[in-house]
Amino acid sequence: MVRAIKGTLVECEPSIKSIIISIDSENNNYIIEDLDENHLVVKDNMVAQLKIELESRLKENVPEYEDDSASDADVK
Repeated sequence: MVRAIKGTLVECEPSIKSIIISIDSENNNYIIEDLDENHLVVKDNMVAQLKIELESRLKENVPEYEDDSASDADVK
């Protein structure tokens, strides 16, 4: 019997894809198929949870950027 799984196509940079693969490797709950360097098919019902986990990982690894463009507005 054939079993179909509903999925969502995710397009991202290779660096983000490697983080998603790392998250999935812990318990294989997210990725259905790894298509190429920029595309993955993710379980449709797990997309929101994956976004939360990805944002958490990015906050751990990427320093926050403060937009100080307003303070440079008066520089001529």
